[in-house]
Amino acid sequence: MSIDLPKIRQEFPLLRTRTYLNSCSYGALSRHVEAAFEKYLDLRRTHGSSWEAWIGEVKRLRANLGRLLECPAGDVSLSASLSDSVNALASSFDPGQGRDTIVTTDFDFPTTSQIWLAQRRRGARILRARTDESGVAIPLAHFEALIDDRTLLVSLPYVCYRNGVKLDLEPIIRLAHERGASVFVDAYQIVGTAPLSAPDLGADFIAGGCLKYLLGTAGIGFMYIRNSTQNARVPVTTGWFAQADIDAMDIHRNEPSSTARRFESGTPNVSAAYACAAGIELLLDVGLAAVREQAAHLTGLIVEGVRSRGWQLVTPAAPDRHGSLIAIAATDAPALVRALAADDIVVSDRDNNLRVSPHFYNDDGDIARLFDALEKNGRLLAT
Repeated sequence: MSIDLPKIRQEFPLLRTRTYLNSCSYGALSRHVEAAFEKYLDLRRTHGSSWEAWIGEVKRLRANLGRLLECPAGDVSLSASLSDSVNALASSFDPGQGRDTIVTTDFDFPTTSQIWLAQRRRGARILRARTDESGVAIPLAHFEALIDDRTLLVSLPYVCYRNGVKLDLEPIIRLAHERGASVFVDAYQIVGTAPLSAPDLGADFIAGGCLKYLLGTAGIGFMYIRNSTQNARVPVTTGWFAQADIDAMDIHRNEPSSTARRFESGTPNVSAAYACAAGIELLLDVGLAAVREQAAHLTGLIVEGVRSRGWQLVTPAAPDRHGSLIAIAATDAPALVRALAADDIVVSDRDNNLRVSPHFYNDDGDIARLFDALEKNGRLLAT
């Protein structure tokens, strides 16, 4: 499947005035998503409260996430952010029941690392799988040395937000399960860039959010719970949307849903649900296989452009070792981001590296403009 880029680019007004290569931070706003916001606002203007319509939109979002993750909608919980999902998950574990260890990595996003570190107050032992000398790989042997019969959970980022490194999850997940540990995957930096079958991945829990490659907005996170009705984990954090019967309004009993909804809490962000459902629909209409093909093409152009000019590529060059995010070494990354912004090119930085993250709506011309601007600012790039 190929993408009709001229047609797709008309869907994103921002691309008329900016070369937008920062989808790892926030996806570009589409007309389709903007119309969804307007639909919500129109209901507010004309009806005030439209509870049935709003709940219908939340259900539509959950169904779209099920299609995206190739799993039953009942295995997907909604939250305000990935942080909220992970906090709910953390509350479902008891570090005092024999297994007390949580294994994290050097590639973790701060929120996951901070949440697991906070579990020390509940008696958890936190271990970290370190990178090798290259700084862009964590050997399987490092996990083998940490995961044992004390391990409760292994927490893995699929793609590192700092450098775009993509972990080979399958052997780590298999190792963890063989040793009796559960596995959580932070998929924020990969979901929406390629097909992702949550059941086939094999992790017990997979979380993400809708504001980056899913084209939505802030205020919606989600978590997949493998075989949620058979999974014994029940969080301590809760709310009325986590109940088996949302409409019961029962103040005398707490009866969590048997589905993934038990990891939810209070009234969802309805306006964001409209936007996020629309963003995912747009992505599914294009097709995740076509999105992956375009991402591979664009990141390949970036990798080749950096290497041919003698600049330092931080992200591994091999396509199977990175996501849709390429990091380039800089001498002053914040200054470089500002210099590119002056040329209407939007990127970001982490660890004094330039982060370039194209999406399916970018084309070869965007990459050419990026390199024209980088050549003008070569003094800010490491060689």
